[in-house]
Amino acid sequence: MEKERSITHPDFSKCPICSAISKENMEELYRSMKYKISGYTRGEVIARQGDICKHLYILIKGAVKTEMVTDTGGLLTIENIEAVRPLASAFLFAEDNRFPVDVTATEESVVLTIPKEEVIKLFQKDAGFLERYIMYNSNKTQFLSNKLQVVTIKTIKAKLAHYLLEQLNICHTVSPSVNTFQMDKNQTELAKFFGVTRPALARTLSELAQDGLIATERNKITVLKKQALQNLLG
Repeated sequence: MEKERSITHPDFSKCPICSAISKENMEELYRSMKYKISGYTRGEVIARQGDICKHLYILIKGAVKTEMVTDTGGLLTIENIEAVRPLASAFLFAEDNRFPVDVTATEESVVLTIPKEEVIKLFQKDAGFLERYIMYNSNKTQFLSNKLQVVTIKTIKAKLAHYLLEQLNICHTVSPSVNTFQMDKNQTELAKFFGVTRPALARTLSELAQDGLIATERNKITVLKKQALQNLLG
């Protein structure tokens, strides 16, 4: 059940869209801006798919998962989000401003909500905030585009190959010569991300290892044959 909390000065400066707000505007924001802070326990729903989005939601403590009901009635995990991050910020100014997903707390969480009108005022006061807001939502669009690509891939093996190659590319931005990385999701989370069962995913992971394309050690993966993974994508 949602519980309103009184926190005089919530620290959401670490939020990607708020980090550019000037000190002066942040102080002004605390003095005059309308906002509400609500607490949620694990398993509580913060927003449901189809709810009207009238506020900017910022997760200032805890973690949430976003899930979407598919056409077949299944539940597809879109993303796991940890504080401090905005939630569905791209939809606040959409013509059809409804939440596209269910947002559920996965641990004790605190969410700050700011009315749309207050967000517009902040845009007018602080160009840095406006720029970060646009940039963050553009990056989020790219993420959703990649997610859609995963969903449209038909076989589990190809989905997994696509995911592993993405993780490898992220790894290479830090260490180009290293082909071993820690997966950012466990098998249960990854199965939900793909919209498949965990046993089916585990079986496919084992097949890739048996075929010599990868080596596995718990959540650690070493890519042995990158081109072979790319070939699975067709």
